[in-house]
Amino acid sequence: MSIRMRARTTALAGALLITATSLAGCVHAAAPDSLPPSATASWPAPAGVSSDVPVEPTPATEECDATESLTPGPLPPVGQMPPGSTMETIAQRGWVKVGLDIGSNLLSFRDPISGTIEGFDVDIAKELARAIFGDPERVEFKILNSGDRIEALKDESVDVVVKTMSITCERLKEIAFSTVYYEASQRILTMRSSNINGVADLAGKRVCAARGTTSISRIQQRVPDAIVDTVSSWADCLVMLQQGQVDAVSTDDAILAGMAAQDPYVHVVGQSIGEEPYGIGIHKDNEDLVRFTNGVLQKMRQDGTWFDIYDRWLSILGPKYYPPQPKYRD
Repeated sequence: MSIRMRARTTALAGALLITATSLAGCVHAAAPDSLPPSATASWPAPAGVSSDVPVEPTPATEECDATESLTPGPLPPVGQMPPGSTMETIAQRGWVKVGLDIGSNLLSFRDPISGTIEGFDVDIAKELARAIFGDPERVEFKILNSGDRIEALKDESVDVVVKTMSITCERLKEIAFSTVYYEASQRILTMRSSNINGVADLAGKRVCAARGTTSISRIQQRVPDAIVDTVSSWADCLVMLQQGQVDAVSTDDAILAGMAAQDPYVHVVGQSIGEEPYGIGIHKDNEDLVRFTNGVLQKMRQDGTWFDIYDRWLSILGPKYYPPQPKYRD
């Protein structure tokens, strides 16, 4: 791990521990006999938490090869986007509108020291801006919850979504995707003191997941009697785990690694529950932008940019010997 990342994660962990210590002090400040004998102090749940989760269709029943995308054409020179293209519209505007979140440490988060939005997904998005403008900073970020990603593309409030978005046949009915830019594995995060070591141990346990994600359906399929609590962001899941309101969090390993980097008392356990291919979400009608984006991703695979970004942010997950290879349907 780089010195920069160690400093960031130490700062994050320290902030969490200081906050937890301060809050715990407030809870225990009252005299023991000031509460009825049956009363117990408890942490408030994050706003919007819900246990009333409908059973989702499992991603294991895919009826198409969802990861196939459109063949890229040659990338136009920087500053010379094809007339009438989606890329020309973006170039005339002056920036790329990117949907993501700021609650996924290492992937997309607000640095507590600089205040800038950083991470693996952020750097992937910046390469699109570099290809259009020659400047990776020509990006406007729109903060989205997982459940808002598709609607933001459909109403064109963003040009692309780069937010740990798994490519599925169901989502392809509403939006388009680039080729796969990262292949994640769904796993489990729990306290180190927990006896949860794998998916079978989630039976009868409370498991946290973010609304609008494929993680929910896979847990429902594998462990039908697990109680799934849904929240707006993965950061809320970490808080609920720390406060003992859930027993585990289950989602993609890259997201869980970011949580584990913030708290030394949690860890990732178990084998992969399923693969999650991340793609860049794009409006269904903008095929030219899909081909352009695939061209940018292919260039990143070939010139080493993808490896540079992976090593900068996700090396905690171990070495990668090659990026996800593209599949095209045309």
